[in-house]
Amino acid sequence: MKPTTRGTLAAVLTGVAAAVGAAAATPAAAVGTVPVPVPLQGVEQSLGMELPEVGGELPLLMPGAPEGPQYVEGRLLPERAVPQLPVSGGLPGLGLRAPVPHVLGDGFDHVALGTPASDLETLAPGLTLDAPLTPPNPEAFGLPDLKLPQAGLLAPVLQTVPGAELGAGGGL
Repeated sequence: MKPTTRGTLAAVLTGVAAAVGAAAATPAAAVGTVPVPVPLQGVEQSLGMELPEVGGELPLLMPGAPEGPQYVEGRLLPERAVPQLPVSGGLPGLGLRAPVPHVLGDGFDHVALGTPASDLETLAPGLTLDAPLTPPNPEAFGLPDLKLPQAGLLAPVLQTVPGAELGAGGGL
């Protein structure tokens, strides 16, 4: 192998190793939710009884890039004068585990309820406008014609699929 080939191969391998190392470091920073525990262990020990365990998850909001205004033939103003801003995040999650001493019979001494954090995709409201003038009319010596002004509101969008889990059993 020529020295130039070895040098090129070493440079490529170094670049690949750096890219793999950077990719391995990013998932720690890209967490979608933050756990929120509710510490009740001290109260449980001081009272000498089992208390419910409560915890939650708070989502992190991630703003996206809006679609910019788009030119439409026959209009003086772009189609989306105020674009819709996409925001992705999630609905908060909650976990509850409570002791229920043999209320449901033998072997059922705990009840658990969980609502995991679910994805949430939103689009903020937007606005579309059009001027009360048409584009230049060649039949009127390049002057625009009058028309009715147009205004429209782009409705906000909300997409999610929430869920919940309920369980009962011994020592959940």
